[in-house]
Amino acid sequence: MEPIVSIKNVSKTFAHKHVLENIDIDIPAGKIVGLVGKNGAGKTTLIKLMNGLLRTDSGKILIENEPVGMRSKELIAYLPERTYLDRAMKVGQVLDYFCDFYKNFDRGKAESLVRTLGLDEEMKIAKMSKGMQEKLQLILVMSRRAKLYILDEPLGGVDPATRDYILDTILTNFEEGASILLSTHLISDIERILDEIVIIEDGHVRLHEEADTIRSENGCSIDEYFRRTYAW
Repeated sequence: MEPIVSIKNVSKTFAHKHVLENIDIDIPAGKIVGLVGKNGAGKTTLIKLMNGLLRTDSGKILIENEPVGMRSKELIAYLPERTYLDRAMKVGQVLDYFCDFYKNFDRGKAESLVRTLGLDEEMKIAKMSKGMQEKLQLILVMSRRAKLYILDEPLGGVDPATRDYILDTILTNFEEGASILLSTHLISDIERILDEIVIIEDGHVRLHEEADTIRSENGCSIDEYFRRTYAW
């Protein structure tokens, strides 16, 4: 079976600094993959390349055998690290906007998630807490019938209870046969939902392994393994 994502020999340089160098990653269908590394390791740059927000200097990226472009953007649902919500809008207005903008947006699913996560369509975004806004952004992404969900630091700055809500929403709401790439530097918060781990350090892939293999071979949690091995 072809991987949903195929990244081959990808490099990216900014101002003569190698941010990514010869990156090779395949992401199979139906997997939740953690993209792990310190801040500044190159995770967000790689995500922007996959979304067509930056261009590679060399190498290629294929999403379901499609080069990065208009077609691949239809296959990807992307949650950026920084909020993009219009604070003047209500939750229901944002759902309407996404429904009009994305052909693969399932408004019924979004409405169900809004209720499940304790939000209301009449809520004004300007009056919502950071945790509520994080929930709404996740709803918008997970309500698309995508092949690849890319989540960049989805747990940043939210309380532990909200983190559990977010992780459970991720785990139960992505399309069958789709994959999730979840970028984080907080391994302990996400390792329970991960199938595979990719660790990036100084612009290089240091490890790509199944989560269960890391645990069984080292006799410890993934978080503990990385703290011991990479001194995080």
